[in-house]
Amino acid sequence: MKKILIVLDGAADLAIDVLDGKTPLESAEIPNLNYFAKNGKLGFMYPISENVIPGSDNALVSIFGNSPRITRRGVFEAVGAGINLKRGDLALRANFGTIENLKSKKVIDRRAGRTLTTKEALTLSSDLNKKIKLPCKFEFKPTVQHRGVLVLRGGFSENISNIDSEWMNSNDKLISGERKGEKVLRFSQPLDSDENSKYTSNILNQFTEQAFNILNSHQINLERKKKGLYPANIIFLRGAGTEIPELKKYPTWMSINSMPLEIGIAKISGMKNFSFHYPELKDFDVYENLYEGLNKSIKFAIKTIKSRHKDFSGCYIQFKETDVPGHDNKPFEKKKMIEIIDMEFFGFLKKFVQGKKIKVVVTCDHSTPCRLKSHSSDFVPVLVYDGKSKDEMTKFNERQALAGSLGKIYGREFMEKAGLR
Repeated sequence: MKKILIVLDGAADLAIDVLDGKTPLESAEIPNLNYFAKNGKLGFMYPISENVIPGSDNALVSIFGNSPRITRRGVFEAVGAGINLKRGDLALRANFGTIENLKSKKVIDRRAGRTLTTKEALTLSSDLNKKIKLPCKFEFKPTVQHRGVLVLRGGFSENISNIDSEWMNSNDKLISGERKGEKVLRFSQPLDSDENSKYTSNILNQFTEQAFNILNSHQINLERKKKGLYPANIIFLRGAGTEIPELKKYPTWMSINSMPLEIGIAKISGMKNFSFHYPELKDFDVYENLYEGLNKSIKFAIKTIKSRHKDFSGCYIQFKETDVPGHDNKPFEKKKMIEIIDMEFFGFLKKFVQGKKIKVVVTCDHSTPCRLKSHSSDFVPVLVYDGKSKDEMTKFNERQALAGSLGKIYGREFMEKAGLR
């Protein structure tokens, strides 16, 4: 039986008053997802464990059957962005963000208001690559919207803390699950006494200070301030990695993804990735861009499934857009995106699987509750449809998932329990 795994990024949520005490999934009109729920089985999953707030990286690593502790977000992003890594290179996920200044280090926004256009990001990145002077070669590459990747070339240590206000270091949340983030920029520190770790932290801090001095006075950011927009005057860095980790392999699977993180994890897991160029953000309306990206993602996924599903035993698709409204506390936008995915993608899938031996599995990589505006340690729903077995549940949402026959699942056992391996 062929398999299709769909991950609705951050779509799981908590009940919220503006949706009459329902979650976006409960409130949404999703007849096609509910068809699969009514004719399949439901359960609930903790991507890592009950008390851990997952990132997208360690959640996906765990969901694909690996230890979440081996995650290397920077490496995944670099591979997904098409950067060639050599042994000893240090890769980090980057965000253009906004701080008050280097003295107060007060963080205004970790994503520069989500209004940084593709053209602006390319220009700022080009100037960073030209003007920053470090005692090593480096490459800074913008990817999608405010996102980017930094690679330091040479022999570096990954045992360093992040330069961020939310993700303090690669393992903090994995170990404790606490919300440690303060809204203050913290420079990188070595996490051991090794001289290379000290050196690596020092280099990253040099990069950050020089980047601020270049960006804060850049003409693009001066114009953004005049327009009342947040200046993209700082580069947040997290998820340092120097080695491509060994992940469980899915050599007979295909991946249909356009975002660097998911592409990187899929490629390192041995999947054949099919991608498209994500639409450029041409003005300052990020949600217009997100809906354009979502519609393009759906159309590309449908086209690729139709043309290539016979060549692979499994297919992994992630819709990234549903995560953003959770971070922005926009439950109606999340609800609308879920409804679009249901109508356009799951409407197609419902017809496509009829008469075919195809298993459909739907879940989320983590919960991003609108009222928290961040990831949470809450469970996510799991749906398994094989056209044969079902339970008494009728709708795909958090409440019914708790009562489903699949019961509680942990990320590391998800692929086995969902019958995907």
